[in-house]
Amino acid sequence: MTDAEIKAQLSQYRQSIDNIDAALVHMLAERFQRTKAVGVLKATHELPPADPAREEYQIERLRRLAKDADLDPDFAEKFLNFIIKEVIRHHEAIAAEHNGTDKTA
Repeated sequence: MTDAEIKAQLSQYRQSIDNIDAALVHMLAERFQRTKAVGVLKATHELPPADPAREEYQIERLRRLAKDADLDPDFAEKFLNFIIKEVIRHHEAIAAEHNGTDKTA
């Protein structure tokens, strides 16, 4: 391959990666919209922000999906744990607001 061909191929790969990154951001935004609704429902009915059984199920499910997709299951679990931690933080904030105990105000 010539230098120009290598640069063109690299540019194509990077454009594809940029498109995937944009899709991931939009998908995460949509996911967090849904989890916010879950947080409001939980706060309204005084349910705990975290659901360890659900989290365990989701982690195992994601690990299987990752394996099937030829993605490192450990990486997928770390990624999901990061998201779960953020969702719980949001749910705690929603519950605090709902109960009039918002400490951020």
